Amino acid sequence: MGNGRELEADLIIIGGGPAGLTVAREFFGHQTRVLVLESGRLEEDARIGALNRVESVGQPSMEVQIERRAAFHGASAQSWSPAEQPYGVRCRVLGGSSHAWAGKSAAFDSLDFEPRSWVPYSGWPLARADLEPHIDRAAEQLNLGPSVSGDGLWSLMGCRPPEPQLDAEALRPFFWQFARSRIDRLDVMRFGPEFMREDAANVRTLLNATVTRILTNDTGSKFEGVEVACLEGVRARVRGKVCVLAASGVENARLLMASNQICQAGIGNDHDVVGRFLLDHPSARLGRYDAADAARVVDRFGFYGLSQAGRTHMYMHGLALPRSVQEQEGLLNCALYILEERAPDDPLEALKRLLTRKSAAIGADLAALARSPGLLAKGVGMKALQGSLLPERVKTTVVNAAIRLNPNLVAREHLNRGIPHKLTGLIVEGISEQKPDPDSRITLSETKDELGVARAKINWKIDRDARRSLARLGQQMSREFDRVGLPPPALDAWVKQNSLDDAAVIDMAHTMGTTRMADDPKQGVVDSDCRVHGVSGLYIAGASVFPTGGHANPTLMILALAIRLSDHLKHTAAARQNS
Repeated sequence: MGNGRELEADLIIIGGGPAGLTVAREFFGHQTRVLVLESGRLEEDARIGALNRVESVGQPSMEVQIERRAAFHGASAQSWSPAEQPYGVRCRVLGGSSHAWAGKSAAFDSLDFEPRSWVPYSGWPLARADLEPHIDRAAEQLNLGPSVSGDGLWSLMGCRPPEPQLDAEALRPFFWQFARSRIDRLDVMRFGPEFMREDAANVRTLLNATVTRILTNDTGSKFEGVEVACLEGVRARVRGKVCVLAASGVENARLLMASNQICQAGIGNDHDVVGRFLLDHPSARLGRYDAADAARVVDRFGFYGLSQAGRTHMYMHGLALPRSVQEQEGLLNCALYILEERAPDDPLEALKRLLTRKSAAIGADLAALARSPGLLAKGVGMKALQGSLLPERVKTTVVNAAIRLNPNLVAREHLNRGIPHKLTGLIVEGISEQKPDPDSRITLSETKDELGVARAKINWKIDRDARRSLARLGQQMSREFDRVGLPPPALDAWVKQNSLDDAAVIDMAHTMGTTRMADDPKQGVVDSDCRVHGVSGLYIAGASVFPTGGHANPTLMILALAIRLSDHLKHTAAARQNS
């Protein structure tokens, strides 16, 4: 595009991640002219990615936390740098954070929407029932099965719960699903490639277009357009009737505050709420199993396959604290799941080091390869399923049959992207919601990025009740497993001794809450329709509107709210045309 050019659209969507692309897809074939503005390109670019750099003055701050999050997030986000993003994981590329996620999906519990006396600032202006039809449509978009996360799954599968059964008043079952790609049978869904397969004459996507400012009228009460720029020096304006800001929990707040040409505090920030109530999912290791007990535990708390309407879906079995325990002890909604632990001499990791010339011990890595030829041969077979030699119907038949016969095997391939690994035990991981805290927040830094926009300054606070809830969950698991005759895990020292400050808690890159939803403008940034209070035509999509975060991975709920928002925008557009 030439410098100074001006574009027009009926609906401007800022951000080409899961939220923004879902809104765009809902408008395919509609009379509304839609323009998606994506800061990145079709592939990640290091220079564009540097725009994600943030200043962190809060958690994680301990060395053990920093090391753990570098290992955890670095394994899935190929271009992510802990130095640039000491908090969170954002990918500037068409498809956004789906380039780094594991596909893990679940709906929030009804409890998560309710006001709770022991959780300050809890309660949504919506109930879970209000979102049920949108959750079902979101699940279809994510290629998921029925959104059943509790005991009801057993009857859907036509079987009884496995024995021995746990006391439901101590621990309740919780099931996650994994969004499977429609392009690569052994990968999770990547929103960019999926979106690129579709086409609609009324929807355009502009890449390498970073929004630097949101424009309003002279009173700040009406959206008018946006300013966009790229690192090559080109700048332009886009005018539109309606805008959906869907640029992530960090960028949504940052853009509102940085758009301060009319209101000094930024758009929608009359009550100093923008950027406050920063939430994530505090996560920590609770314990582990060695190889001797791993087989029995992983068979029970691994993956289950459900065949329905010609598709086979995978459900991951975890455990959560029941509401009664949360209420009695003032605890937060939290859950645990069990992951397989890779061996130190994993041959595929050794091969990766050798091929990238990063091996610190070439002899040891070569020996690891020589000891595991079967794993390497299996890797070749997995790649055949990902390639173009086999017909699609053959791939689908093979994968669906494998899920029915051995869902743990297929889940392992999905999580490892088709690369087999040598395993040595199991890790018990805990994930929790946290209390909304107005002092956990994002503000603007004094430093600016290459486009002249103030960077985000992040002060994420981990409340003590999140740590206490995770420790209680691990202790409850150990006691209940021992009671029913299942092998209990070897609890980590901080859980066993209840030394909460020693927990290596990290963020799960599930940034939420920074433009929270509330009926009262003094308590939130958007109303129940996701419109910014006091600004007509400006809406927000994504987890930044969540008042509380539950413990479930947020993508399914992000899509449900994006679909609900799309329905609302279509309704208001029709009303304007008929008036």
